[in-house]
Formats: sequence, structure tokens, C-alpha cells
Amino acid sequence: MNGAAESAPESAAAPPRSAWAWVPSLYFVEGVPYVIVMTLSVIMYKRLGVSNTDIALWTSWLYLPWVLKPLWSPLAEMFGTKRRWIVALQFLIGLGLALVALALPGPQWFALSLALFWLMAFASATHDIAADGFYLLALGTHEQAAFVGVRSTFYRLANIGMQGGLVFLAGRLEQGHERHLAWALVLGLAAAVFGVLAAWHGLVLPRPAADRPAPRRAFLPEFATVFAAYFRKPGIVVALAYLLLYRFPEAQLLKLATPFLLDPAAQGGLGLATEQVGLAYGTVGLSALTLGGLLGGLVIARWGLRRTLWPLAFVMHVPNLVFLLLAWAQPTSLAVISGALALEQFGYGLGFTAYMMFMILVAESGGGAYKTAHYAICTGFMALGMMLPGMWSGWLQQQLGYAHFFAWVLVSTLPSLAVTALLKIPADFGRK
Repeated sequence: MNGAAESAPESAAAPPRSAWAWVPSLYFVEGVPYVIVMTLSVIMYKRLGVSNTDIALWTSWLYLPWVLKPLWSPLAEMFGTKRRWIVALQFLIGLGLALVALALPGPQWFALSLALFWLMAFASATHDIAADGFYLLALGTHEQAAFVGVRSTFYRLANIGMQGGLVFLAGRLEQGHERHLAWALVLGLAAAVFGVLAAWHGLVLPRPAADRPAPRRAFLPEFATVFAAYFRKPGIVVALAYLLLYRFPEAQLLKLATPFLLDPAAQGGLGLATEQVGLAYGTVGLSALTLGGLLGGLVIARWGLRRTLWPLAFVMHVPNLVFLLLAWAQPTSLAVISGALALEQFGYGLGFTAYMMFMILVAESGGGAYKTAHYAICTGFMALGMMLPGMWSGWLQQQLGYAHFFAWVLVSTLPSLAVTALLKIPADFGRK
């Protein structure tokens, strides 16, 4: 994946392309495969008759590429340009979506779709590395700051489009088609859109002179140095405990939220149709999540992480009570359910900003000599903290039932709050 043409600077005769031509679409594309692999797959498997135990176990394994991402991230630096990685991986992910669509109507659809989702997950995690690195190379510092909100917005729009729009479309198609075929059509549409966007990026992504393979000499010693520096950071044991346990309740809840919404009342669920889940959880809920994230950033910028740490921790975990109340009351009004989900997702978005800021603090602590690599390692532990609890959550729910399972989720906030109490945050960290 190297070549002189890829690392050549833009032609002097050609004006530099506006970042608006590629930053929004690049981060929309970055969000699409993640939400399809980690969230849309849960809804799809539930509608196709897979048990909660198998859904939670096997889709939690799909976190693994994001857990291991820091281990192979240097390879994307050493072999080929980031621009070429981006375009090639986007075509590969589009192909993966098309193959899943073709596999669904077949006899071995579950095993084949899982294997393809695995490949897509590895491609998506690698694409994240290349896209984030390319963003830093193709834009100056001022432009990076100016477009950071654009990045986040279009990543969230991908979540809403996939978890809301595609799920709603799948629900409509289920009414006139066999379910496997309905979901195959939806994923086929996603594959076509992905292919178009990959072709678009092949045309419009700039070719910054700095986008060239990194030197391959002394890779292993440098790799070891980066990891050794990370684990020598002050307070790293407490930091790792926080990274693994802060989302312990949410990791279990997340895998069972949509099955709970879809299961009939006789099984303790709310009995929503597929398109209603796309509207209530994938559109209203995710919009509230986005607003909560924006407000959380403003809160930390105003008062700093140290003063807001506990309020944000409580506002993230206490709204999990919503699911227990829904399981107990089993309302039938879509408006009531949507409002409850919006409240829970708003709190989650608000509280999650504290976690993101803490990862930045960890990356910058001890001098921050390898800040980018150390932040990537933090994201790996974040994914591990979601993967392990999610694996057993489906089995646990089927043993306890939904109401008792959601009560257990509330009890699961205690380890999260315990490690939060151990953190030491600099007085004005995060405050503007």
C-alpha cells in the first residue's frame, strides 16, 4: 500500500480542497460500520429469532477489534499512506455489507453473517486509525479545532441514520417481505451507499505531502517503549479500574435494551414493532444522547472535570432506573416510551463526557510524550470494559427476567461509583 503518487503533494495548479468536501462524509462513514456491527446487528438478530444469550455473547465478541486496535495501529503508519488505507478499507467494508446481505437468506446465515461482521469490525477499527491520522495531517491546527464539532455531529448522524433510519426501513420492509429478505435489502442498500461514498473519497480526499509511510526501522523497541510509558503513568492502576468499570452497568444494559423493546409483554418486554424501535430508540433516543454529549462538554468547560465528576457520574447511572420502571409498568404509549428512552440517553450522553475527558487526562499525564498512542490504548480498555460484561448479560437476563435484570444493572453502578471515588483530578483540568 505504498506508492509515490499517493505521497505526492497536491498539484500547485490545483487549489486545495475545502475540508467541507470530505470531513463530514469521512466521519459519517467512520460511524456507519461501528453502529451496524455493534447495534444494528443486535436488532437484526433479535428479529430473526436468535436468543438473547447468543446475541449478547456473540455480538460482544465484535468489540475485540477495537480492544486490540492499539496493537496493530503502527502497521497502518508503516505500510502505505493513510489516504489509500481509507479508500481501500471503505470499499472492503462496503463489500462486507453486500456479502452479509447475500448471506442472510441462506441456510448458514447466522455463522456467515457473524464472520463477515468480524471482518468488517477489523476493517472499521483500522479505518478509524487511518481516518483520525489523516485528519491531523490534512488540516492545520486551526482547521482541526474548527471542524472538531463537525466530526462529532456527522459521526452521530451516522448513528441516527443507521440505528434510526435503517431500522425503521427494515420494519416497513418486514411487513411485505420475509424477515431475512427484508434485512438483506436494508444491508444491500447500506452497501450501495458505502460504495458511493468510498468512490467519492477516492476523488476528493486531498493528498497532503506529510501523508507518507513512517520509517520501519526500530519498530519493536519503539512499540515496547510506548506501552511501557503508558503502564508507568502515575495512578495507572486506578485509572485502568475506572476505564474498565465506569461503564459496567451500561455494558450490560446496552445489549438487552433493544431486545427488551422488541420482546412481547408475555416475555416481559414492551412489544414494539421494528420501525417503532427505530423511531423511539434509534432517532429520539440518539438525538437526546447527542444533546447530552454537547451539554456535558459545555459543563466541563465551564467548571472543570474535578468539580463535575460526581454530578456527571450520577446523571449517567441514575437514569438506568428508567428501564426498571418500563419493565414494571409496561406502558403501551410510544410517546411515553420515547420520552423515557430520551431521558435515559440524555443522561448517558451527559455523563459519558466525564469518561472521555478522563481518557484525555490519562493520555496527557506523565508528560504526554506519546499522547496519541496512549489515547488509543485508553480506547482499547474502554472497548474491553464494554465487551466482557456484555458477553454474559444475555444469559443473565434470561435467568432473571427483564425486571430483575434491570434491578441488577442498578446494583452494578456500585463498582463504577467506587472507582470514581478513587480518582485524583487536577483542580482545573478541562476548564476553559
